[in-house]
Amino acid sequence: MDNAKIGRLIYSLRKENNMTQLQLAHLLNVSDKAVSKWERGLGRPDLSLLPQLSKIFNVDIEKLLSGQLDANKALAGNMRKTQFYVCPVCGNIITAMADANITCCGKKLTALPLQKADETQCLGIEKIENEYFVSSDHPMERQHYISFVALLSADGVILRKLYPQWDLQCRLPFVRRARLVWYCTQHGLFYQEIKI
Repeated sequence: MDNAKIGRLIYSLRKENNMTQLQLAHLLNVSDKAVSKWERGLGRPDLSLLPQLSKIFNVDIEKLLSGQLDANKALAGNMRKTQFYVCPVCGNIITAMADANITCCGKKLTALPLQKADETQCLGIEKIENEYFVSSDHPMERQHYISFVALLSADGVILRKLYPQWDLQCRLPFVRRARLVWYCTQHGLFYQEIKI
């Protein structure tokens, strides 16, 4: 751990939050001299203070310890590159346009790898008026089912949550040049290009 880097980060976060050293010191129950010492790189906060600092500045503890916040590059891409994260504990579904540090139920999540579906894995897609009707004979059992289906286009994501013991049928709005993405609880994240 680099005290100087940690100090610079605390200084910039404090300024970003329009706080004085004294105000931060009061929140942490330490002296303003301690805060000044940290910011000059002559020491660092006690480990017991890191959860409070993390909460005050809304920054991960890991980032505080590393002394730097790595910003993602500004994206000019399209929503078809959306990344999906699924919590293995509660099944929460989280999407992101770029790499993100995401946790759920105390576990750090990684973006699911996207696999191109082969002909036997593809979902059935029918265009009915201005909608896609998506269906499959996939077993929708408690331990093995498709958790969600998402329609990705250049400017949007439409996600439908699915549940075990229900038939896999849903309707999605018609969008040209779209990608269908779905998550099987046993086999992972798949996609197919829609060519209707």
